Amino acid sequence: MKKRSVKAAVDRKKLFNPLGDDSLSERKVIKGDSTNIFNLNNVKYQWANHLYRTMMGNFWIPEKIDLTQDKNDYKNLTDEEKEAYDGILSFLIFLDSIQTNNIPNVSDYITAPEINLILSIQTFQEAIHSQSYQYIIESILPKEIRNSIYDKWREDKVLFERNSYIAKIYQSFLENPSDENFARVIIADYLLEAIYFYNGFNFFYLLASRNRMMGTSDIIKLINRDELSHVVIFQQLIREIKNENKDFFNDELIYDMFKKAVQQEISWTNHIIGNGILGITEDTTERYTKWLANERLKAIGLNPIYEGYEKNPYRHLEKFADTEGEGNVKANFFEGTVTSYNMSSSVEGWDEF
Repeated sequence: MKKRSVKAAVDRKKLFNPLGDDSLSERKVIKGDSTNIFNLNNVKYQWANHLYRTMMGNFWIPEKIDLTQDKNDYKNLTDEEKEAYDGILSFLIFLDSIQTNNIPNVSDYITAPEINLILSIQTFQEAIHSQSYQYIIESILPKEIRNSIYDKWREDKVLFERNSYIAKIYQSFLENPSDENFARVIIADYLLEAIYFYNGFNFFYLLASRNRMMGTSDIIKLINRDELSHVVIFQQLIREIKNENKDFFNDELIYDMFKKAVQQEISWTNHIIGNGILGITEDTTERYTKWLANERLKAIGLNPIYEGYEKNPYRHLEKFADTEGEGNVKANFFEGTVTSYNMSSSVEGWDEF
């Protein structure tokens, strides 16, 4: 039987490709020729095998966390704290909503079954996050303002700009799945997972450091842990694609997208938090965001772009995030850690090879 040639452009894989080749020597992250059968006894990308087990062991549901005290705490927040709490929830809802919808679109072009599997788990986790925000809103916020959290982007121009930037990149790929647009979508996914969540997370940890909104912080901690595993996925995807397709990513495009994301993240955080909340200032927001961007760039093999931003100004909040310390599971093999706290027993993954 004559072997099919692999096309040069990114193609959406077939549901079943009987002429494909599932051998490890021919397996690729993209542009492969897989049958699309999940042969998980033969795994090329061992990091996906390891991450699968970590993600499966991290199963949790938000209703296990009691938010009764948070409802009372919310009433005693300052007006500035309430505005930040509501606005950050609105933005987080957008991030997880768009990821739930977009990750399957990315997976349609991934031709390594072990990676498809963890992308499926990510999609499920993003859905759990969205449901978690609903649980927080229903349990804590007054009934008369609940719907406004979901609609805040309609009236807040800064939030709308943030939402629109990433959504347009995703939509462009759907309409024109070219190599360039796929590269942009992968970097956009990485930015969303690796940059966009964390100023918001830090706000909740700051409240927890003052013994306020502790239940919310516990839920955010679980979401944070999941998101760090998603950071690993896209770090590894970028590394593997670069290794297999030398010129697939344009470094200048990556730097431009990072600069845009950092600028938007700082503007949004200053808009929703600013200097009005004890422990967070426009200065610490800038220092944290640029430090984080430098770390995320180094993790994909690129040089940092913000000189002098080498320290995390919120290091003291990490004990509330519980992303470092004793008993934690290393899920980010290159620069981050993920807490081992979970609500399920660990499950066995595929056999080690």
